[in-house]
Amino acid sequence: MGLPVVAIVGRPNVGKSTIFNRLVGERIAIVEDKPGVTRDRLYGKGEWLNRYFHVIDTGGIEFGETDAILTQMRHQAELAIDEADVILMVTDGRAGVTDADQELARMLNRTGKPIVLIVNKIDNPDMRADIYDFYTLGLGDPFPVSGSHGLGLGDVLEEVVKHFPGGEEEERDDDVIRIAIIGRPNVGKSSLTNAILGEERVIVSDVAGTTRDAIDTPFERDGQHYILIDTAGMRKRGKVYETTEKYSVMRAMKAIEESDVVLVVLNGEEGIIEQDKKIAGYAHEAGRAVIIVVNKWDAVEKDDKTMLRFTELIREEFKYLDYAPILFVSAKTKQRIHTILPKVNQVAEAHSMRVSTSVLNDLITDATIMTPPPSDRGKRLKINYATQAAVKPPTFILFVNDPELMHFSYERYIENKIREAFVFEGTPIRIWTRKKT
Repeated sequence: MGLPVVAIVGRPNVGKSTIFNRLVGERIAIVEDKPGVTRDRLYGKGEWLNRYFHVIDTGGIEFGETDAILTQMRHQAELAIDEADVILMVTDGRAGVTDADQELARMLNRTGKPIVLIVNKIDNPDMRADIYDFYTLGLGDPFPVSGSHGLGLGDVLEEVVKHFPGGEEEERDDDVIRIAIIGRPNVGKSSLTNAILGEERVIVSDVAGTTRDAIDTPFERDGQHYILIDTAGMRKRGKVYETTEKYSVMRAMKAIEESDVVLVVLNGEEGIIEQDKKIAGYAHEAGRAVIIVVNKWDAVEKDDKTMLRFTELIREEFKYLDYAPILFVSAKTKQRIHTILPKVNQVAEAHSMRVSTSVLNDLITDATIMTPPPSDRGKRLKINYATQAAVKPPTFILFVNDPELMHFSYERYIENKIREAFVFEGTPIRIWTRKKT
């Protein structure tokens, strides 16, 4: 299961971005006292009493507006509502109930989703009487808060987590490889999905995924079971996602969380844009195994150096994914599609590989003899012991005399030595240093 999603909605300038920043604990959203500053959805991760969740901040919803930016903001907010498990509707206690609030409340009621009503800008106890008018919105008890001072948000979060779905973690079958296909619009995710499944596909069942209107498709090939987590929306419901310029990042993030291996799809015709790097970054940060798939390669004019040049460009633009293999394919002509699943098997195996403690410590000892650790102000780093703490991704703990002495470049050197000794293709490696106790 992916993390629950909380969408913050409301008309412009009611303080949504301030509340978003409070929930995620960082100043991600630009807070400015002008309506419409948050034009796109912003994403963050929040936590309350060890329950983690995604938070989407949206542009304000204005009804009856023809201004292109406001129309786009409303469209983005509607997408966020579509993704959400719980909706926080923010109103302005100083302004009172407006016609726009009433219209938005009616729209939210039609979603059938849990809605928590916030009355913001209640900055002192004398203003608490101002919240009673908000009962007229028909959304239950209004919660008085002050986003700027952080007051009242604990009560809001208590209410929010009550509405999170399930809570029971579904059993994960370790023998099944879960593959997410991610990328911006028009890179060919749907056609790649169909090409991988093929006409002779064995679909055990169609299980509706946790991401709305994406389908998790189980299938089997050469005795290996897979689940394809499609973020393109195999069951299309209208053109709403296609006409949205921005990729639905939340979908990609939820698919990544549920996957073992992520196929980051690029458009060979168009090359690499900033959005590609942003989307791939989520997979890397989540610690998933990654394969970079360059699609539409049949449509690229080529000479004998084209593939090499594109590979060099990918390595330059995606420096943090230097471990990820690159495949050049065409979903349309089925060119090299047969190479994808064998590579998925390979990186999935690396992602869950364990190294024995004795072999790991021999390797670290040899590495420190070949290139001694750095010293700082006469004090030299000493690695006493190493152990692998986790898989998916492989995570190693180095017990040292002083973690402060571990320089980034030496950590990178150790990682490279581990990669040389064991085939960790396609998976990130995490190294933590701890003080020996």
